[in-house]
Amino acid sequence: MTMFDLKILSKEDAQDKDILESSVEFTGQHAAEGRSGGWLAGNFLLVNQGLATLAFFGVNVNLVLFLTRVLQQSNAVAANNVSKWTGALNIFSLVGAFLSDSCWGGYKTCVVFQAVFVFGLTVLSLTSHLFLVKPSGCGDQWTPCGSHTSLEVSLFYFVIYMVALGNGGYQPTVASFGADQFDEDDPKEAPSKDTFFLYFYLALNLGSLFSNTCLSYFEDRGMWAWGFWASTVSAFVALLIFVGATPTYRHRKPGGNTLSRFCQVVVGASRKWRVGMPPGADDLYEEDGKELQVAGGRRRILHTEGFGFLDRAAVVDSDDFTFQAQSTRRKLWRLCTITQVEEVKCVLRLLPIWLCTILYSVVFTQMASLFVVQGAAMRRTVGGVTIPPSIMSAFDILSVVAFIFFYKRLLQPLVCRVRKNTTGLTELQRMGIGLIIAALAMVSAGVVEHFRLKLRCRGCTAASSLHIMWQVPQYVLVGASEVFMYVSQLQFFNGQTPDGLKSFGSALYMTSIAFGNFFSDFIVTIVMKITSKGGRPGWIPANLNDGHLDRFYFLLAALSCADLVVYVVCAKSYKCIKMEGRCEKTAGGFHV
Repeated sequence: MTMFDLKILSKEDAQDKDILESSVEFTGQHAAEGRSGGWLAGNFLLVNQGLATLAFFGVNVNLVLFLTRVLQQSNAVAANNVSKWTGALNIFSLVGAFLSDSCWGGYKTCVVFQAVFVFGLTVLSLTSHLFLVKPSGCGDQWTPCGSHTSLEVSLFYFVIYMVALGNGGYQPTVASFGADQFDEDDPKEAPSKDTFFLYFYLALNLGSLFSNTCLSYFEDRGMWAWGFWASTVSAFVALLIFVGATPTYRHRKPGGNTLSRFCQVVVGASRKWRVGMPPGADDLYEEDGKELQVAGGRRRILHTEGFGFLDRAAVVDSDDFTFQAQSTRRKLWRLCTITQVEEVKCVLRLLPIWLCTILYSVVFTQMASLFVVQGAAMRRTVGGVTIPPSIMSAFDILSVVAFIFFYKRLLQPLVCRVRKNTTGLTELQRMGIGLIIAALAMVSAGVVEHFRLKLRCRGCTAASSLHIMWQVPQYVLVGASEVFMYVSQLQFFNGQTPDGLKSFGSALYMTSIAFGNFFSDFIVTIVMKITSKGGRPGWIPANLNDGHLDRFYFLLAALSCADLVVYVVCAKSYKCIKMEGRCEKTAGGFHV
């Protein structure tokens, strides 16, 4: 057996009461507490995540400046290209999630996509050094780069999208793979699973701190290839750590083709649209425990009301079985199990919540695009040193770190004490708080831009006299909103998806960011088309001194408030997943 071919042993092989039936170790044996998984493996994954994030943000944080300074694109075009690239990266998360849940498993998926990530960064470093950053040292604030051929530009886009594929396919898988290291049915390990997601997002932000400070500083001074090589080394070390910690991991067997399971439910229900429904769920079809174990160790999901049409796929009739050589075989495209039907219902119930998180991601993506452009148009001298505008995202990272500990150590215990329970704020409630803080962040950014414009040099490209440190509140508010929104998304989508779709749950968090980037691109394009009519410069022109970026920020604040109203309605009507043996858990609920 190789490192990629893991097997699930039979339930009867487990002799120790501490052995976890749904997970195996690298050797194929059942995972035992203290020998694998837990924080033993979790800590390796957190370090891996920190280094991989350092590598990713070494490219991402200054990409908009690379496009404007090295490839000589306008602010609006560069902002849109960054949004498209970030959106594609998060769409690629669906590829990684599908492979992880369906056939490869978490470990193999992480290794393959990290290797693609390292290769993409290596080629990007070589391309920048040999072709793009010419003359050497160009792309800073003073030295323009020369023109580039269409082949060189095409090669650049190819390699950065390879970087996007590697990082995008890896991110949701490593999040769910890390959660698999903790048994949620074990009273001792279950609380550590939610804590892991907090520290996972903390590691992500600490990893990006170095990129947003040191690497940003050097890249702002034209040392682009040096910064990309630093990212390459960090990604390579992260891959070595992940592979080196292989014996400590717990593994879940992939649950089979998720797409075909979903299609079977839809086709089966459609074929039986005239079949009468039984009075209760007891008459619907379900497999026994042994069959579920063969199907990937998935636990049963109990029947729930709603989406009644899909229940027809689990209604048994005389045409649902074939008889061969004294055995009976179920027709998979006619008869589905209750668990299989409930998997589809779970995903459908998650979609309204997911859709409401997209507009939040529109706000979040401004930090890597328009916040940077806004900062570049402000006075940036600190202690006699001119700082790059992207370095301000360090305040977002510090805010995330501070609010993670504020929530974990102060807010959650206080809410638990007031409510007299052990859960505190639910994931859905925290996501609602994140939407409120995001709207406040856009108001703060709009106010800063309003006063920057008052101190601008109209008609010239000189920076406003307003100091860049006035951006600190908007970065801090975005960081606080991330703790409530993105950490809660990771916990919520992972907890509310069935056993065979855990990576898909993490991918929902990333695709929310993806569609947020695409929607941001759409909004910017529409706003510029409307506001630039009649020869006007528009709200977001190449020279911000001639525009009204403040109005764009206020527009996003208004859209966020409208999104909050819709979100509350969706969250109040959400029904939690009911797993066999723990259907009493309602941590995902919204009600106070």
